Amino acid sequence: MALQGYKVSGDKLENVADIGVEGIPEDGPVWIDLASPTAEEDKLVEDLLKISIPTKEDMQEIELSARLYDEDGADYMTMLCIAQIASDDPVKAPVTFILYKNTLVTVRYHELTAFNQYLQKAQKKNGVPLPSAHGIMADIIESVIGRIADSLEFLGGEVDNLSAQIFREKRGTIKSRTNILQSSIQVVGAKGDLLGMLRESLSSIARLVSHMSITLPEGAPRLLKSKLATVSRDVASLGDHAGFMSGKMNFLLDATLGMINLQQNQIIKIFSIAAVVFLPPTLVASIYGMNFQHMPELGARFGYPAALAAMVVSALVPILYFRRKGWL
Repeated sequence: MALQGYKVSGDKLENVADIGVEGIPEDGPVWIDLASPTAEEDKLVEDLLKISIPTKEDMQEIELSARLYDEDGADYMTMLCIAQIASDDPVKAPVTFILYKNTLVTVRYHELTAFNQYLQKAQKKNGVPLPSAHGIMADIIESVIGRIADSLEFLGGEVDNLSAQIFREKRGTIKSRTNILQSSIQVVGAKGDLLGMLRESLSSIARLVSHMSITLPEGAPRLLKSKLATVSRDVASLGDHAGFMSGKMNFLLDATLGMINLQQNQIIKIFSIAAVVFLPPTLVASIYGMNFQHMPELGARFGYPAALAAMVVSALVPILYFRRKGWL
């Protein structure tokens, strides 16, 4: 990744071969994408536009005043994206948009699929319906939201599969079921972390779109205003859906922990029943195992069979009682 420049040509984007040599095109809006820029690339853009480029540390500030502000005639807006979203290790990826006159500068330090998807679309015919810096920015945000929507849809399918695995899978031993439930807790935790990142991203996008709508220049096209309004509604809708999924995942987590406790109680129940069943026979055996000299039963002809019978009966009585009560 490096510095890339694009200009609007008709209704699509075209590469600017070497923006450092050609300078800023005057025949149309331009988009400068600083992807993991070096200090030299930052300095080049700063000299070209006479603006400052925020550092990686500046972009990670969580204060609203550090994410949405004006400086030297440029409008700075930072939102949170999610990189490596399809992997097992998604990361937060702040992106800063800088609007200066009719130029858009994006600063990011992660490879983002949404940017690549937008660029592929924008370089085709009719790829740039709004040929302005604000229009390009709105289209990029729309691409990011589309990526988030796809991720929420995929995540929803995984949550449904996990729910089926937890509640509908009845086969296997208690140990195997417990292992499944314990692994499900790890999956729920990982998906919950990703969902939290997506909700945080949607929240930052909502603030950015609201700020952008308020700071639109006079005479902004109606199509741009309409697109921003649509994007705002999409963000709100996705936020509601993410909230529903968060509640469902919390329910799955609570249910999984409850089922693990239930299975552990079942195991303890087995030991408790075994202890109660074997206690009376043990008592009988203990009584007739005492070494007193005067124990009439020990001299009886049928003393031994009678003791065995008493042990069996004393074991059967608790079992029959438990079954009658429905405890077995």
